[in-house]
Amino acid sequence: MRTIRFTAGFAGAATFAVVLCAGAPAWGQPAPAGRAIYTCTDGAGKKQTSDRLIAACIGREQRILNADGSLNRVVAPALTADESAQADAREREATAAREAARRDRNLMARFPNEAAHRKARDAALDHVNKSLHLSEARLVTLASERKPLLAEAEFYAGKRVPAQLKAQIEANDASADALRSLVQNQQLEAARIDKTFDAELERLKQLWAGAPAGSSGAAQAAVSKPASVPRK
Repeated sequence: MRTIRFTAGFAGAATFAVVLCAGAPAWGQPAPAGRAIYTCTDGAGKKQTSDRLIAACIGREQRILNADGSLNRVVAPALTADESAQADAREREATAAREAARRDRNLMARFPNEAAHRKARDAALDHVNKSLHLSEARLVTLASERKPLLAEAEFYAGKRVPAQLKAQIEANDASADALRSLVQNQQLEAARIDKTFDAELERLKQLWAGAPAGSSGAAQAAVSKPASVPRK
């Protein structure tokens, strides 16, 4: 015997939606071939019978009988708003637990030991650090290029600086400002990668020690988006 659960909510006039097992008829629709019998006892204690689900028994159990009177299945009472919210919350928790377990299994598959995890960290940081060193070197070059420009501009103290020289100084300043912003972002990215790998390693140590997959929600949240090695 199967039990079918449906949910209903009420806003102004009573409205409801029915969630049925695959193959079950919707509210107001007759049973396949018109042979099933729907029966229930309504709120007034009156027995109701129909060839389709009975709206008067939305909050009560309904039985679906075969043509010979034998029980086919049962439609459970509709959930109240609170019951529906609680059921949704339980489903969300179960989904989160499954996702946490999946992430743990993936983490273990990617990093079977600490050496593998350290190698991945080094590769991710190496890419960012190389870019950072290039940016810092370019800043040094811009600073050296700026000195003769400023020295030349000193000859025009109190006078109008030639447009070409002024444009060269402004272009140098703009490039330096952009590079300083890039260096800051690269430093933040390196720190983010380190933090992510630290969180992963903490969780991995628990898993390597035998902790069940998905057993630590807090740790899972920290490593839900693992660092990846950028493509070169």
